[in-house]
Amino acid sequence: MIEDIILKRAGNWLGENFDEATRKQVQALIETNPAELTDSFYRDLEFGTGGLRGVMGVGTNRMNKYTVGMATQGLANYLKLMFSQQKPVKMAVSHDSRNNSRYFATVVAEVLSANGFTVYLFEDLRPTPELSFAIRQLGCQSGVMVTASHNPKEYNGYKAYWDDGAQMISPHDENVIREVQKIASVDDVKWQGNPANIISIGEKIDNHYLDQILKLCLSPDVIKRQKDLKIVYTPLHGCGRELVPKILARFGFENINMVKEQAIADGNFPTVHSPNPEEHNALDMAINLAEQIHADLVMATDPDADRVGIAVRNHRNEMILLNGNQTAALLFYYVLNRWKEAGRLEGNEFIVKTIVSSQLLSDIAVSFGVEYFNCLTGFKFIADVIRRNEGLKRYIIGGEESYGYLIGDFVRDKDAISACALIAETAAWMADQGKSLFDLLLELYLQYGFYKESLLSVTKKGKSGAEEIQRMMVEYRTHPPVLINNSRVITIKDYLTLCEKDLITGTERPIDLTKSNVLQFILEDGSIIGVRPSGTEPKIKFYFGVREKLVSTGDYERTDQLLDAKIEGIIASMKLK
Repeated sequence: MIEDIILKRAGNWLGENFDEATRKQVQALIETNPAELTDSFYRDLEFGTGGLRGVMGVGTNRMNKYTVGMATQGLANYLKLMFSQQKPVKMAVSHDSRNNSRYFATVVAEVLSANGFTVYLFEDLRPTPELSFAIRQLGCQSGVMVTASHNPKEYNGYKAYWDDGAQMISPHDENVIREVQKIASVDDVKWQGNPANIISIGEKIDNHYLDQILKLCLSPDVIKRQKDLKIVYTPLHGCGRELVPKILARFGFENINMVKEQAIADGNFPTVHSPNPEEHNALDMAINLAEQIHADLVMATDPDADRVGIAVRNHRNEMILLNGNQTAALLFYYVLNRWKEAGRLEGNEFIVKTIVSSQLLSDIAVSFGVEYFNCLTGFKFIADVIRRNEGLKRYIIGGEESYGYLIGDFVRDKDAISACALIAETAAWMADQGKSLFDLLLELYLQYGFYKESLLSVTKKGKSGAEEIQRMMVEYRTHPPVLINNSRVITIKDYLTLCEKDLITGTERPIDLTKSNVLQFILEDGSIIGVRPSGTEPKIKFYFGVREKLVSTGDYERTDQLLDAKIEGIIASMKLK
């Protein structure tokens, strides 16, 4: 039986202020699919701190023209308040390859133009980092990227950006949410777009963006010698299909092999279970091609081309996948090393990593005399560190364990386009020494210690799942573990109370970050366990970081197995499986 409140909410969508196709779909759900009707109308699709994200379809809890329009009107209202002296307010809008992404981008542009904004709308799909770049390049006050990142094909969403090209953080994110919540009806939305206010952009911005990335090149002579480095690249049916090959070619690489089946922009992502470079099977086709042509490097970007996953050859000449921390370590070391060799390290440089990313990254920075900052999970917080130090210190590179990296500061979000170029350059630099990226990784482990990280996501769906996740966080706070995998918990960092407690001495000290629902347990053996609810999915995430000394390259496999066993021991001790 359908609850009265659900029927009432659905009934509102049968009015004349909704188009005929929408009314028919809602009526069909009322008559034939009460479960889907309930899920579609039991709540409003939340405009969160990162924007919108949800399953596409009719209803208040779905991504559709009406929920997108209402969210955009709320965003527009806030921008009018904040930039009241700016006439007109300027916005950049882009989209990825997902189903309905172009349609939603057009809805966003029309609502913004109806509010008197000047809207720079990309002519076709473009990567998230280029949208961030365009905001800065065109002097915009905000921007919208229509994407659901790596979510399954049923999803879409959009990310909202501020005038520095970064995703919004407090207070703007929370203030926009309040303005969106004030939009009580589709009648509150200015739907009638003004074509005169919408300006199409494309190739000119592409070239400016690629020109800036080209300036990041640190070893042009090396690339000339290694121009035939054999690279396989796949855009996973997304935005990277044009710009990644273009920037690789601009850097000087001449042996770029695209996975043709995945170079087709297709929101159904027909060749992968999930278009997520963090998932191993997403790179299967690329690795198969690499084996066929004996390639040196595989790279894969997600649908909006802000994250990149890679595969390299190990000592057995096998293609193996690297995780986000490993790729970050290679990039951080290469860039800092080349800056040092070029005499560019003057003492006021810094790098940024997130609190759940590998400690190896900060160790690398310290070894080069470069300051490091830890920040909360999410690239908007890396961008915030860059913003706060602008004009005072020089940002070099930042990254997070979830396959996101940013070299240089002309973009303020993770950037897989520039990351692909620098990853390929790092591979060429090692090839010029007769070595591989895997060799470099082992050298880092020998120098800094063998760090290994792992992520376990526990899915808890629905309202009951969300409640269970909150109970788990409360339990970890009120009754924290004393012993994990036979090692004492010696420090607890609570990023919600912003308190770090030393359990040995009983002393406490404040954490200088914004509040976030994250806990970290640091063990006597050096292991670090992080716990946080996902901000975009019905999951609670557990981050494990362990470390051992690597005495020789020949001891790699034994040490790797030892670290795996340690992680499995932690998981078993915490009863997570």
